[in-house]
Amino acid sequence: MKNYFQSLASAIFRELRQEEHLFLNLAGDDSQFIRINEAKVRQSGVVENYFLDFTFVLGEVEGSLKKGSGQITLCLNEQDDLNRLRARLEDLRKELPNFPVDPYAELPAKKSDESVHESSASLLARGEAVKTLVNPWAGYDVAGFYAAGQIVRGMANSAGLFHWFRMENFSFDYSLFTPAQKALKAHYFSARWDDDKYSRQVQDSILKRSLLEKNSVKISPGQYRVYLTPSAVADILNILGEALGELAIQTSKSAMRFLRSGEKRLSDKFTLIEDFTDGLVPQFNEEGELAPNKLILIENGKLQSTLIHSRTAREYGLRANGAGRRECLRAPVVLSGNLSEPEILKSLGTGIYISNLHYLNWSDEVNGRITGMTRYACFWVIEGKISSPIENLRFDESIFDLLGSSLEQLTKFDEYILETLTYGYRQIGGIRTPGMLLSKMNFTL
Repeated sequence: MKNYFQSLASAIFRELRQEEHLFLNLAGDDSQFIRINEAKVRQSGVVENYFLDFTFVLGEVEGSLKKGSGQITLCLNEQDDLNRLRARLEDLRKELPNFPVDPYAELPAKKSDESVHESSASLLARGEAVKTLVNPWAGYDVAGFYAAGQIVRGMANSAGLFHWFRMENFSFDYSLFTPAQKALKAHYFSARWDDDKYSRQVQDSILKRSLLEKNSVKISPGQYRVYLTPSAVADILNILGEALGELAIQTSKSAMRFLRSGEKRLSDKFTLIEDFTDGLVPQFNEEGELAPNKLILIENGKLQSTLIHSRTAREYGLRANGAGRRECLRAPVVLSGNLSEPEILKSLGTGIYISNLHYLNWSDEVNGRITGMTRYACFWVIEGKISSPIENLRFDESIFDLLGSSLEQLTKFDEYILETLTYGYRQIGGIRTPGMLLSKMNFTL
């Protein structure tokens, strides 16, 4: 696929005319997908799927450039793909002269080191995957989604810059149900399938399922002590979206502006960095700029850096740091703390153990309030012992409380919560985070 992308890019770059420039971005995967419901296979197949995004720039002087963009789905026949790309560019040649000038558009340049990252995996043989996944769940109601294969990202521009990222992995995201349709959620992912590890995870899930068989209790609205598992913390961090992007702060759309001004701060136990050293996410962005291996965003509760794309940097006279166009977190890591796993329930005392959250959204984005629901295996804990599952609750909280004044402890261990979305193609990356013990969390319904 790398050679195919290079060949296609070289062919179209040779056809560019004077004052024409091109950025190409490839994304896609070649993966096996298996969907399971009630421990039976409902869908199974292999999808090879690649998209080519392009940005076409007209002009020679930055500040007076015009640009347009588009996307084609590759059929992996080079002549056919080249012809379809030519046709889209020909349309833009006709349209661009009528476009307004984009004062912050940039010319392609070979201004960063090229990068090639490729990693292979030990995956289940495609013919054996169904049996291996399903057989251990005989007699249980499990629903899940398995995806395994290669994921690629590539970038090339007409100035000669080239980046390539290819990895193989698998993920099995599943829920195990009781007869009363209560569920616990879990996931197994890696670059190496391990039968013994999978068997242990199945048995652990079955054991935890027994905790859900008690009658659920309804908790009254109010403030409670809470423990958030790493999965629940990842749900909260996902809602931050572009909040740490420089453009969102400059335009007062992000509550993180209060950290910059010093009006608010987070807990001194909370440190968030972008860390690409695991090799699970490409360091290059859509323009081919490389992010640093590590970038400290929040250190001990104080804002140290933001995510700055080159377009934002030109608009506000700043220095870019390789962020993507949306200025979102790509490789976030929350540093762990001192709370050991055996001490979690004892330290919680009486309160709520939250495994997962869902339906998260901003209730007041500019001031940093979020809302959402508890989900799956969440429990009422009394004096350090799990008492019973709880009925779903809605919370409404300030991010400055959740990650600030209410944050008591972080666990010693952390987990990598993989991004498992497959809209268009398999998404990439995830969040590495510990669990969190909170002194209070506000539940409204």
